[in-house]
Amino acid sequence: MALPSACAGSRRLFSMQRGACGVTRTLYRSLITGSSSRCVSLLSPSVHARRTTVILNHLCRFTPICNMSYSIVERGAPNSLDYRVFFTNPMGKVVSPFHDIPLYANTEKTEFNMVVEIPRWTNAKMEISKEERMNPIKQDVKKGKLRYVKNIFPHHGYIWNYGAFPQTWEDPAVEFQETKTKGDKDPLDVCEIGYKVQKRGAVIRVKVLGTMCLIDEGETDWKVIAIDVTDPLAAQLNDIGDVEEKMPGFLKATYEWFKYYKVPDGKPVNQFAWDGEAKNKDFALTIVKEAYEQWQNLVGKTNESGIACENTCVAGSPYSVEGDDAQQFVQETTAPASALAIDPEVCVDKWYYPIP
Repeated sequence: MALPSACAGSRRLFSMQRGACGVTRTLYRSLITGSSSRCVSLLSPSVHARRTTVILNHLCRFTPICNMSYSIVERGAPNSLDYRVFFTNPMGKVVSPFHDIPLYANTEKTEFNMVVEIPRWTNAKMEISKEERMNPIKQDVKKGKLRYVKNIFPHHGYIWNYGAFPQTWEDPAVEFQETKTKGDKDPLDVCEIGYKVQKRGAVIRVKVLGTMCLIDEGETDWKVIAIDVTDPLAAQLNDIGDVEEKMPGFLKATYEWFKYYKVPDGKPVNQFAWDGEAKNKDFALTIVKEAYEQWQNLVGKTNESGIACENTCVAGSPYSVEGDDAQQFVQETTAPASALAIDPEVCVDKWYYPIP
């Protein structure tokens, strides 16, 4: 299903607001061009609030390319089975980080929104919940226990800001011909390699540099390499070869991290396509485009995938829900609480050597 184009939505909105006041027009331009800080400054209560709401709702519903500011709502206690991180847009409307946040962050489609699930140097394996309504971030669980990755020498926790591209999906029915493996039923994973330690739940603009293909338990599991567009090195990193030149050893470290990170838990080393070689930007952009199309097929028609597709902003989706219903999903979860102590048996402060 082809979703409405950004330009078509923009033209309709412009005709609606042609006679609007200067504040409303400025807000509209700010939202379209991605000037999120300016957007927020214009969202204070005023006589223009009604027009503001109309514009934001229209953009959310019809414009798949828009760089809004998002906030998080934490529920439950961190380090517990009940902990959840929900997302809201600038008007406080609950949105799905899987389905509602646009993949593309600019009209040229050269920048992408990335949802940060795991900040660099942390160990808790957090991920967008595909099975829960409005897809909050939650901690992965194995055999009833929270998952934490071990520290693989010489690293501590994750070595990048790790997260996902919204509005992407690796279809388990689609086989990647070169590996004869199918999709892992997840959004595309992203490793953001900039200098800043991002916050859990941050939505940042990145540009794609390349990708690795991990074969995880027989499934295709792409790892897209990207960098925050505001990073000091961003202007110098435009393809995967630039990473090796400007950050020598980083791609090797990435390969080794993914190869060995399950070994301390008694599992074998992970396998890769192309012996772990990172493919270039053009190749990676093709993978992103295909995953976007697979997501469109997922959310644009009824299916039996087991994926929670409820959303508040995807035009034409049979899974669209009202804002009050989405808010109710949040309220049904556990109330916020202080973080619990991490189980000492997890050993997040120990090193493990990558010896399979």
